[in-house]
Amino acid sequence: MSRDFRKLLFEVSEALVTDELSALKFLSLEHVPRRKLEAIQEPKAFFEVLQEKDMIGVGNLSLLKELLYRIGRIDLLTAHLGSSREEMERELQLPGRAQVSAYRYLLFQLSEDITEDELMSFKLLLVKDLPKSKLTRETTMLDILTEMEKKGLLGKDNLSMLKSLCEKINISLWSRIEDGLNLFGQEEMLVTQEERGSTGSSGGHLVSSVAPYLPGNFNDSSQLLEAYKMTSRPCGVCLILNNHNFAKAREGVLEHKHMKDRNGTDVDAEALRNVFSKLHFRVEEYRDLTAEEIRKTVNNFRNEDHEDKDCFVCCILSHGKKGIIYGVDGQEVPIRELTTSFTVQNCNSLAGKPKVFFIQACQGDAFHKGVTIETDSGEQDSSVERDARFQLECIPAEADFLLGMATLQDYVSYRSPREGTWYIQALCQHLEYSCPRGEDVLTILTAVNQEVSRKSCERDAKKQMPQPSFTLRKRLIFPVN
Repeated sequence: MSRDFRKLLFEVSEALVTDELSALKFLSLEHVPRRKLEAIQEPKAFFEVLQEKDMIGVGNLSLLKELLYRIGRIDLLTAHLGSSREEMERELQLPGRAQVSAYRYLLFQLSEDITEDELMSFKLLLVKDLPKSKLTRETTMLDILTEMEKKGLLGKDNLSMLKSLCEKINISLWSRIEDGLNLFGQEEMLVTQEERGSTGSSGGHLVSSVAPYLPGNFNDSSQLLEAYKMTSRPCGVCLILNNHNFAKAREGVLEHKHMKDRNGTDVDAEALRNVFSKLHFRVEEYRDLTAEEIRKTVNNFRNEDHEDKDCFVCCILSHGKKGIIYGVDGQEVPIRELTTSFTVQNCNSLAGKPKVFFIQACQGDAFHKGVTIETDSGEQDSSVERDARFQLECIPAEADFLLGMATLQDYVSYRSPREGTWYIQALCQHLEYSCPRGEDVLTILTAVNQEVSRKSCERDAKKQMPQPSFTLRKRLIFPVN
């Protein structure tokens, strides 16, 4: 064996941690017997098994590259294998190139997206089906999926129990799996009728991973979905929380001395008032609220009777950082605290109705040093983190919520003091243009993503990428007439 190849495997092995080894083992279950994988305790032994199976070797690095790409170790892919994220995305989109099946990768993605609360819910719901020794505090989602497969509760052709669990815990988890089923299940590549059996269709059997990631777009099949009722007049309340003057924050703790006033926010508030008035909402705006005043205001609207309304919209314009927004006093309010105020338990009159939140605030502490463009972090000397991931941790784990964030977690969002923010201005323009054409909100938000992602700061070409997350069960269409 080449000395260079042994050195390569050693260096990659040394860089991997326990969770990543577990992920590699899970993704390789269709190539290596389960019993052999369970005995592996370190990355070096894992690579030795792949060599024994002739899955990797000198001149045969495709599986190794794919596995590192799948677990997100792009640094190792680039430094040791001379590849890149873009190269792997192109490669894995070619028919037959992916060696990790779509089924297994979809399960892995589920394990990556799960929150601690959702993981605990899985454990509670599986108490009667899995041994208690397999449902300890240390048990991961990958462990649960592996045990479900061993017990025959989960398989390529047996996803009903997983679907039932996801629908009970957070329906959006299953929605993402279903999107993958629809994409990959239609391909049915390299599978003959004989391989599937003479009885006919496998009913959604996943056979090959054609794309490197879960689809994020909304396709034509969404047109077949039922739409939420939107016939009440007014349709509902549109609450705007507009924070402009942060003098109180600057007078407080030292870390907020550089928290600027949000010049341009009134342009956003006016645009929101105009568009949601046209969409038959009763618009209520509150300006320059402290953290406690934000809580009290939201609580007042939570306690309103929304029985004769079809929807609730809340637009928050403020400074922020990961998972929180700031009151004008510099105090923090978790976004999840605001959204969960409108769950069925806390606001029964909105049960089964869409609850929509648009958040214009930074979700990281990066600061752009341009003159005409500002960020909504409120801070001055920070740096942009790369490879940040947005997680569904700000919305409740129940149906009928939509959260539209101006930016991904860990990233800044941009605001022009004269023209307003990139996100809110694009949102209002697309709502005004597309709602009269009957387009649903998720399609509109995809167009907003496209427009905002094309913008950049002239000075250093920094970008912004909004992202919606949702647990909607139906199409959400704001009527104009």
